[in-house]
Amino acid sequence: MAEAARPVRCIVKLGGAAITNKGELESIDEGSLRSSCAQLRQAMSDNAAPEKVVGMDWSRRPGESADPVVDTEGFADMAGMGLDTNFVVVHGAGSFGHFQASRSGAHKGGLHTTLVKAGFVATRISVTSLNQEVVRALAREGIPSIGLSPFACGWSTRQRKLVSANASQIIQSLHAGFVPVLHGDGVLDELLDCTILSGDVIIRHLAQLLSPKYVVFLTDVHGVYDRPPTDPNAVLLREIEVDDNGGWSIVKPALQGNKRGVETSVAAHDTTGGMETKILEAAAIARLGVDVYITKVDTEHSLRALKGDVNTSSDDWLGTVIRSAR
Repeated sequence: MAEAARPVRCIVKLGGAAITNKGELESIDEGSLRSSCAQLRQAMSDNAAPEKVVGMDWSRRPGESADPVVDTEGFADMAGMGLDTNFVVVHGAGSFGHFQASRSGAHKGGLHTTLVKAGFVATRISVTSLNQEVVRALAREGIPSIGLSPFACGWSTRQRKLVSANASQIIQSLHAGFVPVLHGDGVLDELLDCTILSGDVIIRHLAQLLSPKYVVFLTDVHGVYDRPPTDPNAVLLREIEVDDNGGWSIVKPALQGNKRGVETSVAAHDTTGGMETKILEAAAIARLGVDVYITKVDTEHSLRALKGDVNTSSDDWLGTVIRSAR
């Protein structure tokens, strides 16, 4: 397998709860998605980046009768995009896919039943349609993005553990100057027949393979709390260290009398484990020596995280940093 030409700067997880309306079936939070893509462009931009954004979505939008406007002159006048495209984007499903998987039981396997087979098809239709919309939103910001589905790339699991993950298309896309955009997906499983592969698991594997400088999780809350953030007494954990054995400790703030550690809550329809999976996968990434930033989408804090401009010694950044104790 070819090696990446240079270290990947950042792997970004666009949380499903951050870019979709989780209470409404297959509903995109257009504002958050648009803001995330605009901030990604800002993070990628160098001093040579053109002020004018020349969009790359040349397809007709639903309900539009006119052909799309293509600014060929704008592209002809550009010496280059002025973007550091050495990013990988992975997005969650949010209100896409989870409903179909949970109603059919596709995440539990059993393709011999018609219901599971139909649900697996329905789940993939849903998540790939969201992937197309994320790619289009990035393209409208002038980011040369390419959607890649784990199922189509041949990724598979055994008892829900990733066993096959061919990354050649991802690496080739990076070499060619594209930004690969992956997503949580339905995949084949050697023992269960099929299951749902979480975007958080995908990120952990890609971090092992690509050794990014840092990883960013954009969510619908400011970071990891010591209990569900809806609790008025919840405390934002600003810095967590992970040791070589996978054990982790809260460095900042110093919590008095809190013996419960961190509580997590998972929505009933969430088939990929919710915040608990996110924390475990982030801890596994930190053990690799890669800092993980978890913060709220569409804020000044998310822009700083995407740029890698996070200083835990000050309190002006709201979020959680998970890093190796080494």
